[in-house]
Amino acid sequence: MEEGNVSCGVKNCATPGFQENCPNQHCPEGVSMSECFLFVILVSLMLFGLLGNTLTLLVVWLRPHMRSSTDLYLSSMAVSDLLNLLLLPLDIYKLMIGLGVFACKLTSFLSECCYYCTILHITFLSLERYLAVCWPITSKTLVTHRRTRAVIGCLWLGAAVSAAPLLVMIEVEHERKEDEIGICILSESSHSSGLMLVAFIIYNLYFLVPLCILGLVFILIGRTLRLRPQSSLKDKSHQHTVKMLGVIFLAFVLCWLPYIVCQTMFSGINPLVYYMMSARYRQAVRSLVRLQCLTPSHGLSTTLSSGHSTTTLLTDS
Repeated sequence: MEEGNVSCGVKNCATPGFQENCPNQHCPEGVSMSECFLFVILVSLMLFGLLGNTLTLLVVWLRPHMRSSTDLYLSSMAVSDLLNLLLLPLDIYKLMIGLGVFACKLTSFLSECCYYCTILHITFLSLERYLAVCWPITSKTLVTHRRTRAVIGCLWLGAAVSAAPLLVMIEVEHERKEDEIGICILSESSHSSGLMLVAFIIYNLYFLVPLCILGLVFILIGRTLRLRPQSSLKDKSHQHTVKMLGVIFLAFVLCWLPYIVCQTMFSGINPLVYYMMSARYRQAVRSLVRLQCLTPSHGLSTTLSSGHSTTTLLTDS
């Protein structure tokens, strides 16, 4: 086949002159080294995590003596981790090729739900350990298998409700109108309606509030164990469980804190970028501040009405 006479009927991106003679045809871009490296890392983590969490579930459910309230929390958390790991192939596909609307919404929702579910399990497991160490008599009557299962069900429900806004917020940006797949993005309506702000607040509260609770719980448990005159086998068992829980919590913080900080910094820097890069935005901010100073009694209504026009100001400039 000659270079200047390329048939568009047979799609062959490797054919010289194909892209010039068939501009309407789409050729996928080559895979970069960074994408290959990311692929290897994600697959390795997925296989390692699948093996570990599957073993956790098998140990808990096939060994009757491994079904304490603590083990029930750990097995439920393993289910959450397994679900998150099973989403990794879709995440890889999403990074390299793209997804449809349903797949984008589902993967985003499930990933967020698993994040919320994990931190809720760690928090309630810590509270259960606090009762067992500091209030052992109350713990025996209050913490039962039936109640623990009910609490775990409520944790999953709460995580699903908290992640539900993403089902509305996520949409797909297509490179071409005829494409069925594309890039998963946040819809413009999620910004203008304030839903993005609500989701952002929920996301950060799920990290900060449990962080404070867990810090207080660990201090109280450590203080109680130190003040006891003799260290019994039961106390040593409690200490071992608390240490294990502390390591799980530390790993969670180390893995998620950089992401939380970067996300918060990005959200905080965004208004500064708007102000520096958009002349119309600067003008609107100055007029808003000037109007606030002149008419303080109408400050709330002015802020709200100006807030809805931010997107228009940015898109026009």
